[in-house]
Order: sequence, then C-alpha cells, then structure tokens
Amino acid sequence: MRTFHLSRRAVLAGTAATAAVAALPMVQGHAQAAVPAAGGAYRWRNVVQGGTGFVTGVLFHPSVRGLAYARTDIGGAYRWDDRTDRWIPLTDHLGWDDWNLLGVEAMAVDPAHPNRLYLALGTYAQSWAGNGAVLRSEDRGATWKRTDLTVKLGANEDGRGCGERLLVDPRDSDTLWLGTRHDGLLRSTDRGATWQAVNFPATPSATGQGITLLVAAGRGVYAGWGDSDGASANLYRTADGTTWEAVPGQPAGTAAKVPVRAAYDRHTRELYVTYGNAPGPNGQSDGSVHKLRTSTGKWTEVTPVKPGGPTSDGGTDSFGYGGCAVDARRPGTVVVSTNNRWSLVDTLYRTTDGGRTWTSLKDKAVFDVSETPYLKWGADKPKFGWWIQAVGLDPFDSRHVVYGTGATLYGTRDLKNWAPEIRGLEEASIRQLISPPAGEAHLISGSGDIGVMYHERLTASPSRGMASNPVFGTSTGLALAAAKPSYVVRAGWGDHGNGAWSDDGGRTWSPFESQPSMAKSAPGPITTNADGSVLLWSFGAGNPGFRSADNGGSWSEVASFPKGAVPVADPVDPSRLYAFDTTTGTLFASTDSGRTFTARATGLNSGDAEFQLAVAPGRSGDLWLSLKWNGLYRSTDGGATFTKVGTCWASYTLGFGKAAEGASYPAVYMVGSTESITAVYRSDDEAKSWTRINDDQHQWGWIGAAISGDPRVYGRVYIATNGRGVQYGEPAR
Repeated sequence: MRTFHLSRRAVLAGTAATAAVAALPMVQGHAQAAVPAAGGAYRWRNVVQGGTGFVTGVLFHPSVRGLAYARTDIGGAYRWDDRTDRWIPLTDHLGWDDWNLLGVEAMAVDPAHPNRLYLALGTYAQSWAGNGAVLRSEDRGATWKRTDLTVKLGANEDGRGCGERLLVDPRDSDTLWLGTRHDGLLRSTDRGATWQAVNFPATPSATGQGITLLVAAGRGVYAGWGDSDGASANLYRTADGTTWEAVPGQPAGTAAKVPVRAAYDRHTRELYVTYGNAPGPNGQSDGSVHKLRTSTGKWTEVTPVKPGGPTSDGGTDSFGYGGCAVDARRPGTVVVSTNNRWSLVDTLYRTTDGGRTWTSLKDKAVFDVSETPYLKWGADKPKFGWWIQAVGLDPFDSRHVVYGTGATLYGTRDLKNWAPEIRGLEEASIRQLISPPAGEAHLISGSGDIGVMYHERLTASPSRGMASNPVFGTSTGLALAAAKPSYVVRAGWGDHGNGAWSDDGGRTWSPFESQPSMAKSAPGPITTNADGSVLLWSFGAGNPGFRSADNGGSWSEVASFPKGAVPVADPVDPSRLYAFDTTTGTLFASTDSGRTFTARATGLNSGDAEFQLAVAPGRSGDLWLSLKWNGLYRSTDGGATFTKVGTCWASYTLGFGKAAEGASYPAVYMVGSTESITAVYRSDDEAKSWTRINDDQHQWGWIGAAISGDPRVYGRVYIATNGRGVQYGEPAR
C-alpha cells in the first residue's frame, strides 16, 4: 500500500539494507525528546472498526492469569485487560519521527517478574527506513524506557509472523536475547538497556530472514535460523549462554526449511517446532511439524496433515505451518496452525497425545461475528481465517485458545464457539475520510485492505461491514457531492469492478456500469463535482484522467488533465474542478465541468508525490495546498494565485469542520508543524493562529494521509493513521 510511508501490504519481502556493522557497540538508552504540551485538552478514542489488521503475535503471561499481549505488523502492541475484556494500546506515544517503530518485530515477558515487558520495534529493514529500538517497561507497558539500536528490524516484511525473536534468558532475568534479520544475535545483560552482538554459528545475509525465533527449553535457549537452504542447520541451541551449536539430527528438506514458531512442553521436556518452505505469511507451499525430546535428542515428525494433496477442484493443497502453542496444564496438548492454505482454508490442529493424533478445530467451529460484521467479507458467514501465525493457549484455561489472522484475533473458551477477541485492538492503514454534512453517518472511511466502511456509530463496528457491490480490498478514492451529500463515489482494488456509487449517503452501493480499461490494474483517486453530475477518475503516474457524465455508464479521456494528479471538486460550483501537478508545481483548473483543464498558478514547491489540495466547504475557489515541509499555501481566486501561510512551516494534511461559536469560517484542522514537532492542530481564525490538540501520549506515528473535522460537531476531528485506524478527538468536557 503506498508512497514513502508504506502500509503493511506494500513491502512484503523487498531487499533489506546491508548489515550495518559486524560487531555492534553498546547502545545506551535515552529519554524521548521533550514535546510541547497540547494547548487544547482533547479526549482521543478509536473509531471502532473491529481490528482489520494482521495480528502477528499473541503472548499469554505464564505466571499471571488474564495477562496477555499482542503485537501487530504496523499498528503497535497491546495489553489485554481482563476486567474490561479489551486490549489497551501501548505504543500510541510514538510520534511522527518514530513512524518506523509502530511495527512490532517481537515481544517478551519475564516469567519471574510479571510487570516486566519488552518490545523490539522496527517496521522495515530497508535502506530508507530507520533503525530499530527496544522498549522496556516495569509496569506492563504503562511507561517505557527506550534503547535505540544500530540495526534494522522488519515487522512488516516477510517473516513477520515468526518468533518470538526476543527472549528473557531462563537462567537470568537480567539477560535478554534479540534475534535480528541481517545482523545476527544480540544480547543484553542489563535488562535491555544496552546490547552487544555475540558469536553465532550462522552467517547473516543481507536479504534473508536471519534468526526467526528464540525459545527457552528448560534452562537452555534454542534459536531458529531462516536462511538455511533446507539441507544445512536451521536450529541452534546454547546450554551456557555463551556457546551455540547446531541441534543434532534436526529435520531437513523443503518442508522443514524455515523454523517459524516453537513451544516447549515442560512436562514432557519436548520442543515442538513448526516449519515452512518460506517464512510466510506469503509464499508458503510446504511445511511440517516436528518435536524434539530435549533430554535425549530424539526427533519425531508429528505433522498433522502433509501439504501437497489434491483438492476437490483438481488443484493442490499447498500450505505451510505457522503458529504453535503448548498447554501449560496438560502434558502433550499442543495447538498448531496451517498458513497460506487458500484452497481448503487454514485451520488449527490440536493434539492431546503429543502429536500422534490431531483434530482440526475448524471442522466443528461455530463463529459469531455479530460484533464485527465485516468479517463475513460480503458472504453469508466468515471463514476460519488466513495468515495464521499467531496462536496462544491460555496457561490457566486449557480451552481458551486465540489465534491471529490477517484481519482479527479469534478466541474460544470451549474449542467450538469462536468470536473475535479484538475490542480495543484497532489496526488499519486509513487512506480517506469523509464526514458528511447531513445523514445518519458522521463518518465514511476508506482503508488499505478493508475497503470502505460506513460508520453509523463511532463506538461500534459498522453494522453493514465493508461496503459491498463490489467489495474492495484497498480503497483508492472516496468522495461525495458537496451540494448533494447523498451521492458518494468510491474506487479501489476489487475482483468484480473498481468503482461504485451510492445515492443514500454510502449505506448501499452499485458498481459503475462501465470503467476505463486501466481501472482494473491501476485504480486511483476519484471525485464527483458539487452536484454529482460529473465523475473524474485518475489512474496514477503517467496515466490520463477519465470523465463520466452519466454516472459511470461511459467514460472519456481528458487529455488536458495532468497525468496522475488527484482530482478535487469545488464544493459550490459544479463547473469547477482542480488538480495539482507535483512534477511541475502547477495548479490546474477546469471551468467546464472537467472537460478541459488549464494551468493557473505555477512555480509552487513540489517534486514530491505527497501533497494535499483541499477546498474550504461552502466557498468557491478557496483552495488550501499542503506541501509537506515546503509549507501551506492558500488561494482565494480558484488557484490563479497562492499565498504562503506564515503560521506553520510544514503541512502534511488539512481538513475542515464546524466553525467555532461566533466564527464565520470553518474550523481548520492540520497535521503539520508550527514549532519543532509534527502534531495535530486546530485553527478557528483561518490559520492566523493554531492550537495543538493532541498530546504526547496520542501521536500514532505517521498520520499524514487524511484529516477531517466534523461539519456538524464543533471541535470533533477524525485522523487517518497508518496502523492505528481512525482516531477521533473531541474537546475534553
């Protein structure tokens, strides 16, 4: 998904940066830079969608009933609150400059010290991404200390469901181990404050997986290695914390190429390991499950079902294995998951006899997704899930099993009835926001992976689920007719059409009767003019724009539209539309309902695809242009001239809401910088002055995609985040 600040599906493998150094110096912890306090007190909450993102890890604390943690690929980490049955976000304090730390590579708890929690953060290991960091807490994530690393981590790259890559040493609570993708094994002897590289038998690769997992087995530690060719060793161990050796007799071959997850049964002294021929979550077509009796060194294959069998449609049942959890109360009871099993759908297998026999929990599963209806995906009932690499088994309740998917976290208390255990865990990369001036819903959102949602309530997952007819994966465009807000259009990636319209404010949808040929391969932003009589659809860099005057029945190319630009409609005059060409820094305007465009203001700072052109509601030709660190510009003559706004030095996204009492101009909301930091601001006086409305604990990483005030509620603002869903704030009462 995206431009520079990519969402989780855009970079799944990629070429990682070359290892920074062969031997790492100690890295000292530091306090986060001071941030100016908010000038206006706000209360911040998530708009409830009900998950929607990839839960890559779930970890029950072995010593405390009801205490668990979850991690995500781009949306931070969470702690389960057993009293309220919801997840508490733990990393919302990470700000704009730390956007790369919203991806959680691994987490660890200390069995002997229940309040200690450790997180390894770093979303991408690419050259353009920052280095990783380790957060450590003595109060279950309420407060943190931080150590910056000199290596990169990859929580949103292939292998992100492996792990855990972070471990408290079973012999010494002060010692931690951290497995990296490209820089070998790190160790800390002061509870994560400083880190050093240690000798490890395998050689890191600049493009591989490196260490995929770390697990304690008794007093020993085992490490999975993801860069094996299938014949060389991929599982290592240390008994003394100093010397590492390959585990003798370990399984080989394609089906056991990459160790994905491991869990230790302390009763039987057996280590269970799931394998794939790739790290996942994508790309797995083979896999296996093996167990090692650590006391004797004997390996036994216990694979529930071997991949490669035929399917009813004549295909091949290809998949790997992912999650792995043991029952702390019942010896020989283990749960593992398949992964990337698209033909027959993924499942969990459970054994109570050490892997001699297995039962598929999918076969008798009954799902209740009434709290999160989108999980039906436009069908009659939900599927068991996909991308299952996070599996947890409650150490105090043998029938409480949870597993993560690409969209939610399911749980059961009886091994039959399943429902999302996702309250409070909102992970989505939001692309577009509309707050209609009238109607039932105060918000319509467009996101990566989960399309468009119509939020009739902000505190409950939309009852209609995802917008259907057609269902989209990633949304690329969303707009309403300002003078006819019941008319809404959307565009996105879909298998049954890439554009749709609604005449009831977004409740129900109909696909366009036709679409330009490039819509299927490159759907882009779309808009409609003020009265809904014209559609203008853009298709990315190098592609022309297309116009429809019959509600998508037919389309014609607009040769003068700047290729790849984002179309914006005037909210008052149906004949006026606008577009900004970033390559030349030129504002283009149409005064004939999008038939032709002509250049107006030129020479505006550009050269970057990330910008936003906004039009003030109820005013014709009142344009605001956010040009990132090049500042904010305003035009009151339809783009003929622009004046730079001097009250801020950076503007990333801008929107409007209901005017303050006694004010004649709408409230202006901005993600930008008026001082030294990037924050969320409101202006009630046409940007003459700004009030910061978020605070140090509510920053959410990169929030540059969209912002919108509510035209019906003064002070309410909606913010699109890249991993924490839609945040909405209101003045504290």
